[in-house]
Amino acid sequence: MSRTADTIIRSEVRTALSGQDGVVLAVSGGVDSMVMLDAAVRAGPPLVVATFDHRTSPASAAAVALVERRCHDLGVSCVVGRARRRVAGEANWRAQRWGFLRRVARDSDAKVATAHTRDDQVETVFMRLLRDAGPRGLAGLYARSDVLRPLLGTSRTDVEAYARDLSIAYVHDPSNLSRRHLRNRVRHDILPAIVAARPAFPDELLDLAARAAAWRESVAAIVDALGVELHADGSLFVACRALESYDERELAILWPEIAARMDVTMDRRGTHRVAAFTIHGATGGSIQLSGGIEVVRTRTHFVLRRKAP
Repeated sequence: MSRTADTIIRSEVRTALSGQDGVVLAVSGGVDSMVMLDAAVRAGPPLVVATFDHRTSPASAAAVALVERRCHDLGVSCVVGRARRRVAGEANWRAQRWGFLRRVARDSDAKVATAHTRDDQVETVFMRLLRDAGPRGLAGLYARSDVLRPLLGTSRTDVEAYARDLSIAYVHDPSNLSRRHLRNRVRHDILPAIVAARPAFPDELLDLAARAAAWRESVAAIVDALGVELHADGSLFVACRALESYDERELAILWPEIAARMDVTMDRRGTHRVAAFTIHGATGGSIQLSGGIEVVRTRTHFVLRRKAP
């Protein structure tokens, strides 16, 4: 095996997982996550593997069976989740999978680790450029998160070399070849064509993402100083006085970071509405945002909360 691939992957995984009291590895059965599992077992922290069957095809069940067998061979605990109902679309699959992973992490008092690679970051940033994302979105997988990504500095080529030379079994998900999904068109067609004409393009995207992540950190530092309070019922309070010195453009930058403190993602329209409401909204007034979220202005605070069903 290439010593470069061996050194990079084991070093990256060891560094990312060191000092963790417990780690939940999100293992799908694909090459990236099966390599992460092999390297994580060698790194030594307490591990639980979590694998999820979306029940979308026979390949999904076969992947779960492979993960279970590998975990048995390695002596690693494996938790299997299965979709209660079949749903369509990548967004729905992601919501199902992450709901399961978060539950396993809470039960294990551990952090989730995913097998995203450098190539995944390049694809993510490019897709967000296509969707006209702002700097928050362009940070991609570099944004601050409680999720561990030990392979994020590793290329997919090195991951495949690791698997090939150590004879690590994995499944090929046929959906990864379907051009119905934007990511697959980007991965197999669009990015290779651009890179052929501009070889430095992936590095330029990664540099853009790094600068966007640094910008997000500077905004997060400002929000930290606002004294945002997250209450036990899940609602979030920010003092009116803390926001009164900002204009509408600046508030449109601050509010998405404020909302992120309670795991709410604001769309562009909602962001501008709440920025305007912060300046012009009357005491006792409120506005409704997508996703069942409302913002209420009291005499002393803005309150961001989920509406009761």
